[in-house]
Amino acid sequence: MSKRKAAKWGSVVLSAALAAGILSACGAAGASDEKNQEVKAPAGGETAAAPSPFAADSIQATVEQKDGKNVVTNPDSIHVVANKQRYLPEGYAPSDLVVPKVEFSFGGTEEKSHLRKEAASALEQLFAAAEEEDIKLYAVSGYRSYTRQKAIYANNVATRGEAETAKVSAAPGTSEHQTGLAMDVSALSVNNLLEQSFGETEEGRWLADHAQEYGFIVHYLKGKEAVTGYTYEPWHIRYVGKELAAAVHASGLSLEEYLDESNLKGGS
Repeated sequence: MSKRKAAKWGSVVLSAALAAGILSACGAAGASDEKNQEVKAPAGGETAAAPSPFAADSIQATVEQKDGKNVVTNPDSIHVVANKQRYLPEGYAPSDLVVPKVEFSFGGTEEKSHLRKEAASALEQLFAAAEEEDIKLYAVSGYRSYTRQKAIYANNVATRGEAETAKVSAAPGTSEHQTGLAMDVSALSVNNLLEQSFGETEEGRWLADHAQEYGFIVHYLKGKEAVTGYTYEPWHIRYVGKELAAAVHASGLSLEEYLDESNLKGGS
């Protein structure tokens, strides 16, 4: 081989080696950067839990004291929790009430025929899915204004007494029906009545198993009376959106328990 060819060949080899070195260095640098970007586990080898997507809606973060009452600060949220200890703001009424296109247990259109728009659309999907499986549901009672709830509560107190009324009826300003996100449903198998026996019917069992697929939960669960403040109501479904409904249903907790900070801190 001539000296000129040898020199040329050596130059080619050197260039190739340098190129390989550069590529190798870039690869190493990339791997190093990637490694540096990994989330380091806290001391003790435990992995930090991701914050819950519902943390901002915890029951502790969504209430303030007003005139000696705990008043919710997120009344328009589909995750709002209104109960005996948590009042809706004075004069609250949803601004997007509509009548869902489902069958009702009564004729005509009344105040209780309404739901908030998102919840109404979800109810239509829920009823349609039930019907595809030969399950016939009827809407019985949806939105109730403060004024209507006040009249219902007063009548219950007059006929049942305060102690019994407290188990089944909400004081004005604390009713979930006032949010426009709750609907009582029933079936002809129980004459469209709102009775606990509905939970043992084919329709009631289907509702308990599938409501969460359409963004609803059966809120007042059996065994959770001390938490929710109400006796078991298999007919009362509450719209919270599909993500939260699925999480609450899977947990076996009531809505109040699930949205408690102590539960959400676990990344639920």
